[in-house]
Amino acid sequence: MTRQAIPLTIPDISLFAKALRAQLPGETGHQSMLNAVARAAGYPNFQALSAAPREPEPDRRAVDRAAAWFDADGHFTAWPAKYSVQMLCLWPIWAQLPAREAMTERQISDRIHALCTFRDAARIRREMVNHEMLRRRLDGSEYRRVEQKPGPTERALIARILA
Repeated sequence: MTRQAIPLTIPDISLFAKALRAQLPGETGHQSMLNAVARAAGYPNFQALSAAPREPEPDRRAVDRAAAWFDADGHFTAWPAKYSVQMLCLWPIWAQLPAREAMTERQISDRIHALCTFRDAARIRREMVNHEMLRRRLDGSEYRRVEQKPGPTERALIARILA
């Protein structure tokens, strides 16, 4: 039987260690418990865990604002007026474009139209090129998705729309 990975997010490791220590028999100091939790997570000690770089949390308000421009089926419904929302709304479209595949202008426009309830593939395509989400040959004969890692807010929106 395969093991299922179960993610665990602990907002405050100190409170977690304190609660865990209360459930275990014997006397263990708080620092020792913090070190044990850190070692269980793959760090040599608590100091290494606390010094590890953390990815910033996604901006949930921005995700909510951008998600409002998509319907229940994940289709982009209209072009937002606010620039920051426009740019965020491009990411779910980008995520659904094929990776490492050359497309003609007609092919990419058809794919964008399939993801939208309004017909303005030219604007979306142009903005994606301007923000280096798509690469276009100088003669306009070919478009390719630019492979990159979206930020945490962009990933949260993609996950919400594609769910």
